[in-house]
Amino acid sequence: MISAKILTRAAAVTCLSMMIASCSNESEGQQKAAAPPPTPVSVVEVKPETLPVVTELPGRVSPMITANVLPRITGLVQKRVFEQGATVNEGDLLYVIDPAPFQAKVDSAQATLDAAVAARKLAGQKANRQTQLQQRGVTSADDSETAVSELAQANAEVNRAEADLRTAQLDLQYTQIKAPITGVIGRALITEGTLVSSSSDPMATIQQIDPIYADFTQPADTLILLKNAIKNGQLKQDADGGLRMQLVTEQGTVYPHDGKLLFTEATVNAQTGQLILRGEFPNPDRDLLPGMYVRSKFQQGALEGAFAVPEQAVQRDTAGKPQLYTVNGEGKIEVKTVTLGWIVDGRWVVIKGLLANDKVVVEGFQKTAPGATVKAEPWQDPATAQAKTES
Repeated sequence: MISAKILTRAAAVTCLSMMIASCSNESEGQQKAAAPPPTPVSVVEVKPETLPVVTELPGRVSPMITANVLPRITGLVQKRVFEQGATVNEGDLLYVIDPAPFQAKVDSAQATLDAAVAARKLAGQKANRQTQLQQRGVTSADDSETAVSELAQANAEVNRAEADLRTAQLDLQYTQIKAPITGVIGRALITEGTLVSSSSDPMATIQQIDPIYADFTQPADTLILLKNAIKNGQLKQDADGGLRMQLVTEQGTVYPHDGKLLFTEATVNAQTGQLILRGEFPNPDRDLLPGMYVRSKFQQGALEGAFAVPEQAVQRDTAGKPQLYTVNGEGKIEVKTVTLGWIVDGRWVVIKGLLANDKVVVEGFQKTAPGATVKAEPWQDPATAQAKTES
């Protein structure tokens, strides 16, 4: 009887153990089934490249030469001759100031000169006679010296009269106000009948815009990066120094004429940390006007052994420093702080922080975090994929 009870209890314990084990196995299976798969991310594997160093900078167009048209005498403006907004050549007549009073001054100066010449002639004759008389002992030495002194004074009067005549003639010439340079003249700032003087405001402005300048700003730290790359041999400049420039207008149109970089200013703006670069461009059709906003593109050389990643791969930390999400050999996310250079064809050049064959996350990092296990898949450039589809 006791043996039967023991057997019954043993059987019950065995069944219970089997049920517990079955439930445990089922729970482990459910946990394994519920474990999420690694998050897929799109990556690019960086390789050393030789990349063109193409700089794109904002700037403004400025005239090559600007000249203000100013009066040099005091008088009434009698006539405006030029057409506003037209092209004028150096020496073209622009304004006429009433010449009558200045012609009168010329006539008066001429009369004064004529009188001085006549007086000098008389003084010369007198001095000659006194010299002859003194040689014969007929006149005194004082009379002879007086005659010579009067002749010298007469010569001085002639010289002064000639100078006064030249001044009067110059003033008469200045009644015709002419273009100091060749260029495009703006609107008339003075009307007929206005009294002007040498201290008056400009009467018009002429700008030489063919060729024309474009001034751009570049961060000083970018220039330092380029210079350091040249020093260590990583950046190779073109045979022409990479000085050819291309313009893009505010509307996104590429300007048809290439220009050249003239110089880089030697002083950095203390407030902005920027410096000025100036380019020169042909402007035969006057498509570029002073004050226009433009962007420039110019190649400063080629960077050897460089790494580049798509723009969207670059993230920023809370301090604003650039960083990249990478996938290590264990398939986990690592964050690397990097130093960026410039953008080339939609890709950031990475100056420091990457190694060859690093896998950089381009898409999917929003769904993961540092240390997370991910599934790395090759990233497809949408532009490249579309081009293949169209072809």
